[in-house]
This record gives sequence, structure tokens and C-alpha cells, in this order.
Amino acid sequence: MTYVVGDNCIKCKYTDCVEVCPVDCFHEGPNFLVIDPEECIDCTLCEPECPAEAIFAEDDVPDDQQDYTALNAELAKDWPVITEKKDAPEDADEWNGVKGKLDYLER
Repeated sequence: MTYVVGDNCIKCKYTDCVEVCPVDCFHEGPNFLVIDPEECIDCTLCEPECPAEAIFAEDDVPDDQQDYTALNAELAKDWPVITEKKDAPEDADEWNGVKGKLDYLER
């Protein structure tokens, strides 16, 4: 099992989760983070650190976000690893909780 970053991370991109990851499995895109399933060791440390509650155990990904499991794996191959917390976008709090943000994903 791995952990998956879901819909609510898009345009929020809080990076609190990356500093606690012992294996550096987070990758950063323009407005979204993903977890590399090949690197994730299921340690559970990242999930409680996410202010947007956008990280799920693979078995707990909501039904309407199942596509994010494959999306995390795909984008992790192309995006660089992120290991240090950065400031969230200025409008992150406004986007937190907005549903259906996949159309806003920047690759």
C-alpha cells in the first residue's frame, strides 16, 4: 500500500507533509504535490501533517478520487523531488475545500 495525494491539494499545495517524509517520496508540480508509490514506505507520517486533508492511504482514497492513484504515479516520474517546506500559494486558503479541482491541475 502507498499514500496518495488527492484533489484538495490542487491550488493549495501546502508543503507541510514533505519535511516529515523519511524517504523523500514527494514530487512537486506547479500547483500540486504527488507521492511516488515506488518510494513511499507507508509510514503514515505525512497524512496528519496535511492542512488540506488531501493525503489518503491507497485503500482509503474516496471513490470520486480513484484516478489520483494513477495520476500520482504518472506525475512522480516527471516532477522533481521536494524535501523542504515552502510557503503555500497566497490564495491557498481560498481553494482549500473546493471540490473537483482536476481541471485546474497544471502539468
